[in-house]
Amino acid sequence: MMKMPKIIALHDADGWKHPNLALMKLSAWHKAWGITVERYAALRHIAYDRIYAAKVFSWSKDDLPEEGVIRGGTGYENNQLWLSDGVEHICPDYDLYPGVDYSMGFLTRGCIRSCPWCVVPEKEGEIRAHADIEEFARHRNVMLLDNNVLAHIHGITQIEKMARLDLKVDFNQGLDARLIDKPIAERLARLRWFKALRLACDHKGQMPEVERAVKLLRAAGVKPQRYSCYVLVKDIDDALERVEFLRGLNVTPFAQPYRDTQGTPITEEQRRFARWVNLPMLFKSVAWENEARNTGIKGKRPPLLPSVVKRKGDMQQHLFFEGIPMAVSNASSGSPRP
Repeated sequence: MMKMPKIIALHDADGWKHPNLALMKLSAWHKAWGITVERYAALRHIAYDRIYAAKVFSWSKDDLPEEGVIRGGTGYENNQLWLSDGVEHICPDYDLYPGVDYSMGFLTRGCIRSCPWCVVPEKEGEIRAHADIEEFARHRNVMLLDNNVLAHIHGITQIEKMARLDLKVDFNQGLDARLIDKPIAERLARLRWFKALRLACDHKGQMPEVERAVKLLRAAGVKPQRYSCYVLVKDIDDALERVEFLRGLNVTPFAQPYRDTQGTPITEEQRRFARWVNLPMLFKSVAWENEARNTGIKGKRPPLLPSVVKRKGDMQQHLFFEGIPMAVSNASSGSPRP
């Protein structure tokens, strides 16, 4: 049995640019027990009673010491740590990331699909209800991280509830075009949007479904800031066909070069293709054939959303603090998954 910690540190190995949900929940949980929480600082390493590190992307550099750090998230190889139930269902500490003016969380976990490039089926399993929107919504703007919210009745009822609450939503991981029919489109039309409506077109076989869904959504009166569509990039010619198809639908493509969980670097051609697609001025003014010939692009290249790997920040390990429940637990311990 360990004594009550007085101070813990949190480290976002991906760089603190985008809010990490697990770290915000760990912060809220420890603060609720009167424990001081701060961002990790190397000069204060010996002052910490416990250090948590979270990493979403396998290629992010973790420069913390090997020992004495609890590491969790999809970015760590063979990681089997999950937030304990009490931490998973606490409202995140949004103050951990100054300037964040939106809430975030999951209404459902898991997915009905088995896409070979996605970590979700192995990590989360079957689709299931997870949380009510009021569990984590503390702003009018809410970012949902569900992998397939339309695949479960709980997700549908929560969409109806968000419309009644007049929340502005962003389904950040995208909506499954194959599940959008007229009744779903009409429900989505009652929502307010604070970012794009996002779909995905990961292979050419999805193009007819994307076109059908876009027509249904527009006919129902869905009016986000814009329609956007993730495009998985492996083969350039295949991806180019999907990108031009989306251009014809007046849907903004967003190219995501595929990177495996080992962090294998993307090719130069994939990087340049994603740059061309994701820079609106370049995409609208230069054909890919011309861009592909250009080997002398000058200036600093903007960062790209690096992968199709789903954003996760879950953690688990057995931790027993005197007088308080454990914050994380090992998946093999039988603890429920989030």
